[in-house]
Amino acid sequence: MQAFLKGPASISTKPVAAKEKSAAGSSGEGKRTKPIPWVEKYRPKNVDEVAFQDEVVAVLKKSLEGADLPNLLFYGPPGTGKTSTILAAARELFGPDLFRQRVLELNASDERGIQVIREKVKAFAQLTASGSRSDGKMCPPFKIVILDEADSMTSAAQAALRRTMEKESKTTRFCLICNYISRIIEPLTSRCSKFRFKPLSDSIQQQRLLDVSEKEHVKISNEAVSYLVKVSEGDLRKAITFLQSATRLMGGKEITEKIITEIAGVIPKETIDELLLGCQSGSFEKLETLAKNLISEGFAVAQLVNQLHDTVVESEDYSDKQKSAIVEKLAEVDKCLADGADEFLQLVSLCALVMQQLTQNT
Repeated sequence: MQAFLKGPASISTKPVAAKEKSAAGSSGEGKRTKPIPWVEKYRPKNVDEVAFQDEVVAVLKKSLEGADLPNLLFYGPPGTGKTSTILAAARELFGPDLFRQRVLELNASDERGIQVIREKVKAFAQLTASGSRSDGKMCPPFKIVILDEADSMTSAAQAALRRTMEKESKTTRFCLICNYISRIIEPLTSRCSKFRFKPLSDSIQQQRLLDVSEKEHVKISNEAVSYLVKVSEGDLRKAITFLQSATRLMGGKEITEKIITEIAGVIPKETIDELLLGCQSGSFEKLETLAKNLISEGFAVAQLVNQLHDTVVESEDYSDKQKSAIVEKLAEVDKCLADGADEFLQLVSLCALVMQQLTQNT
């Protein structure tokens, strides 16, 4: 009876094991061929690859050479390399084996209320940093806690972090990353070395985009690269994403300025010129039609406000008084749009004021 029971069981387990093996193999193959977004693919792998942020790189290089690392606070516009820099430094410090054990990264998508700071962060900070790198290089005796988008943390959660930062200073270093330093409470900023990440210069961005284009065999003219840099406004992440989208859209053909305009959602210069000419005509019906067309074509009024601001400020056709009145209205419309106002009504209101300013002297 025992043998009878054993027989089928042993037979039945073999195909299951084979199935599992084949499933594991197929999932492994799937992982290998999985496409990676270019932003992740070309993220700096070490500190030397970080562009344009000389002060931060100098400090991190000293810590890689064996000097102690202070608590850090990185702030600046998006897409300038804040998260990439600290992740690259952590990989170099701890190596691929210890990286997962020694680094705790919490992003805005994670729950980071006062309870998480008191429990999860505190528990991680209290662990002793032990273990050595497999490649034989020196490993620092501390862990790193990265709090990305720290400016979206509540004041209570930030306050709970103060004592942990001080108490666990022997075993843990903190790196706070934010866009607006004014939203970080004073006791935290005084405990950190602050580094401002500058928007990337046009030449640095162009060089990076040309490198990516060359590696991915993308056909793009120098004029299109310059326009891509202008559209992305110092945000390299946005520029690389636009480049990848344009490449997928064109399917191997050359990328032009027109394609980048469509991908980036930028309003063509001709459309803005047409709107300003409509304002000069003095006809409200014509103005209303132009506003309806702009909305129906799917352009964002917030984008129009940004572009119209540059056009008006740089133009020599308007007096200082006209410019000041139009720019004041642009600020008012921008605030209303941020508060959730109707786009069409705000656009008509803006155009009516521009028309009033342009026609009152004629």
